[in-house]
Amino acid sequence: MHPDTITPDLWKQVIAVSGTGRFLPHDKDARWGGTKAEKVLGGTPEAGAATLLDRGHRRTVRLHLYDDTDTDLDQAFDQAAKLAAEFGAERAVLVRLTSDAQPGRCCRIQLRTFAPGTETPADDGVIELAHLPAPVRTTWPIFAEELAGEGFAFLASQEQAGALDGPVLTVVADGRVIGAIGPMATRPDPAGRVRLLPQYFGVLPAYRGHGHGRTLWRAAMSWGHRSGAAYQLLQTELDGASDRLCCGEGLDTLGFVTTLDV
Repeated sequence: MHPDTITPDLWKQVIAVSGTGRFLPHDKDARWGGTKAEKVLGGTPEAGAATLLDRGHRRTVRLHLYDDTDTDLDQAFDQAAKLAAEFGAERAVLVRLTSDAQPGRCCRIQLRTFAPGTETPADDGVIELAHLPAPVRTTWPIFAEELAGEGFAFLASQEQAGALDGPVLTVVADGRVIGAIGPMATRPDPAGRVRLLPQYFGVLPAYRGHGHGRTLWRAAMSWGHRSGAAYQLLQTELDGASDRLCCGEGLDTLGFVTTLDV
């Protein structure tokens, strides 16, 4: 969430729906339908909140720590492990939000603001998936399977089911889809401002290093600007390709999220 939307009232809304399976209107996960798989077990944003993610076949306890102090990680690990045992979870993790990067699986939180004078030119080389020529369109499932680890197999299944809430933008080379970003969609945040939702984003390994990712990203930002978005929040793996791209495009760093297995 945008820092300006984090209020005591928002926490009350989260608690009110916790465990009901319902989504808050501004929850980005609501785009995929179904029921909310995560509920709050206890705690507060100030002291740290624990949640249980129950996907049926596997349960995960996540202890969220929202502070920049010298957190006693041993104590936090113990707390998460006890909660996992209590709720029959197979996995427990710590999720830390800090202003500086921390050891572990660390992601940067980045903010892209859409304002007058920040327009990104659209690129003529980007084509919506639905508008691809038929022979190229048949390569989409192959692309999605090759990038299954980056979420594209799931995205392709949603597209096949007609469940996407916006277009997928693609780049083509050698007669096939070699990069994609999407779905492109917006949703109001808790303050009512329109935000561009996160997208799946990837380029086939053999075609990386030639500017295709930047072309796709700029096309996505152009789409967001035209669609009236006020901003987009992203999490990028620290020092990964997307992280370097977004930093190079001038996004603001808001903080870091580090995940540690218990």
